[in-house]
Amino acid sequence: MALRPVKKGWSPETWASLRPFGLGLQRPNNFAEVFRAVAENRDNLAYAWRILSQGVCDGCALGTSGLRDWTVEGIHLCNVRLRLLRLNTMGPMDGNLLADVAALRSRSSAELRALGRLPYPLYRRKGEPGFTRIGWDEALDRIALRMCRTPPEKMGFYLTSRGLPNETYYVVQKAVRALGCNNIDNAARICHSPSTVALKESLGVAATTCSYRDLIGTDLVVFLGSNPAANQPVMMKYLHYARKAGTRVVCVNPYREPAMERYWVPSNLESALFGTKVADRFFLVAPGGDAAFLVGVLRHLIEQGWLNEPFIEAHTTGFEAVRAQALGTAWEELERRSGVGRREMLEFALLLAKAERAVLVWSMGLTQHTRGEEAVQAVINLALSRGYLGREGCGLMPIRGHSGVQGGAEMGAYATVFPGGVPITPQSAQALSSLWGFPVPDQPGLTATEMLEAGLEVLWSIGGNFLETLPSPSQAEARLAQIPLRVHQDIVLSSQMLVEPAEEVFVLPATTRYEIPGGCTETSTERRVIFSPEIPGPRIPEARWEGQVFQDLLARMCKPERAEKVCFGSTQAVREEIARVIPLYEGIQHLKAKGDAFQYGGPHLCKDGLCPTPDGKARFRPVDLSQEGLPEGAFRLVTRRGKQFNSMVHEPTDPVNGAPRDAVLMSPFDRERLGLKPGQCIWLHNCFGTFAGRVFEAPVRPGSLQVHWPEGNVLLSPQERSPKAKIPAYKEAYVHVYQKPPQSQDPDHPAAG
Repeated sequence: MALRPVKKGWSPETWASLRPFGLGLQRPNNFAEVFRAVAENRDNLAYAWRILSQGVCDGCALGTSGLRDWTVEGIHLCNVRLRLLRLNTMGPMDGNLLADVAALRSRSSAELRALGRLPYPLYRRKGEPGFTRIGWDEALDRIALRMCRTPPEKMGFYLTSRGLPNETYYVVQKAVRALGCNNIDNAARICHSPSTVALKESLGVAATTCSYRDLIGTDLVVFLGSNPAANQPVMMKYLHYARKAGTRVVCVNPYREPAMERYWVPSNLESALFGTKVADRFFLVAPGGDAAFLVGVLRHLIEQGWLNEPFIEAHTTGFEAVRAQALGTAWEELERRSGVGRREMLEFALLLAKAERAVLVWSMGLTQHTRGEEAVQAVINLALSRGYLGREGCGLMPIRGHSGVQGGAEMGAYATVFPGGVPITPQSAQALSSLWGFPVPDQPGLTATEMLEAGLEVLWSIGGNFLETLPSPSQAEARLAQIPLRVHQDIVLSSQMLVEPAEEVFVLPATTRYEIPGGCTETSTERRVIFSPEIPGPRIPEARWEGQVFQDLLARMCKPERAEKVCFGSTQAVREEIARVIPLYEGIQHLKAKGDAFQYGGPHLCKDGLCPTPDGKARFRPVDLSQEGLPEGAFRLVTRRGKQFNSMVHEPTDPVNGAPRDAVLMSPFDRERLGLKPGQCIWLHNCFGTFAGRVFEAPVRPGSLQVHWPEGNVLLSPQERSPKAKIPAYKEAYVHVYQKPPQSQDPDHPAAG
């Protein structure tokens, strides 16, 4: 049965407001973003336009070629991409500003970025006030000499999601393994590593099982712990058309996200004028209560006879254990852990029962917990119980927020897997050694969080900023300051580069994806591998592609016969090797021009319910519902995004809800219970730190608070992470509320003191 068609003409029943363009309402002004982008890039407008019209977006992982995609017709241009544009067009910073970094330490990350691109290699020794210019050859000679004296297990390499393409990830991870090291990690781990683990264990795949097209005209789309209005704005256009086709949209989240209630899509006249009602229903779960909520929903499906029994029988194993857990867990426990009553669970179950087809979408609200794998497994169990797999209008979609993360893990830039997502074992290491022609280490390496705990002697960071992305910034800074050799390679200055050297620090200027000779590729959320051509335009003369830098490094460190194994004459040669080493990526070698793309695995993985598991069946698994209790008077704390991309904050106030960066989102019930006033200064405190903020009333789950990330990282445990994926618990903490700066370091001090 085909998906329902999109209704022709306008659909007043989907309108969010009769106010043209939502004038006077709290919402993002997407048209203003266009004018802002023009003003910011006025010194390089022609180049900026070529990037937008010819390149592949370096923002979220929805993926476009120029201004178009493969899902719906029309122009696709979001405010995230417009805000990132200036990073690609601005000129070099004044290198003299780095002669003494003391004055720079007080500047925000946004102010540091605004100084301009890194102009040339820089070097700083312990005791020196700042950086001095150094030539590329001298810099690489010194780095190589130090690394030659360092045991492989004492080196660590980290790659961010900042527009890095597949070719960069592949070359760097191969070079690192040629050095005998598996200590390489990337930003994918702190986003969706629990999704990868759970999907691989249950379905034998590690990516979304469907396509964006499946959202439009299906019966139901469910967002769990996900806010695409802020993080993947292009998807809101898909949801506009989905609503016009009659698709129902439901959100499961501790916060009733305003932009998921109504949104104005600027590139669609109807939505731009009157907005779009997005979600039909919100289920406000307690933070970390998603798994219990979904088990309760599954219990209703079982008790009401709303399961897809033929699918379960033909295409799955392990359901009896899941059935036993659902029926054997008391309703009172499911309600307590989820924060949702059984009646609401029944309402959600009824929505599923009426949906012959559905797509379940989730993001970091589910994954960034110590039991993130369990929450994802609960989503998988629910989808399997209804047969939402391997057919049109159905699927499991861990939506990616950054353009480099899907490919980064699949290229093998990961401490625990080789290229293609192959787990690191002696057997897989031997197989890869045969392909590459040199031995590779056969034991898993250190993840990013583990690297800072391991007493590294060398840390090479391509992009990223551990002071903003890891819990407990003060601890991260202290450990960075203990590493004898740090190499930071990026396009702009970041605060972690300014951390005092233990011995020496190198800062190396990198190219953007649009400057890489020969072009490059990215992999989108829907597994589409897309070619992004080199864009002619101004260049930073001394900026170099990271992949070339690592090839030059190996030429200095390894015997010629090994260095030659990691020597590529072009990015085309890299793609040809990727196709040989990673079977899923067969076809990448043919991508050579704008618009070239292919979707590995086709529109649907596990087609017709057949999974790439040993027996061809999907696996149900019971989930661990245990959760740490709260101390008396404490609140559960969740970190959230505002007007930002990753940790790059773009505005001091979120245009979606009007919250400033120091806002503490609190339910009206809790605000009144504590006797607080909107805008009142309060302090959140636990054993890890203190956050000074202001009360901001919002529709969040009572008993929970939300603060912006990365500012809220001071309240997060640097030790808490999930057992398999090792993802930090960014959305799992507890705090007490104080009306005065807390004097006691006792986290159990009475709340609202």
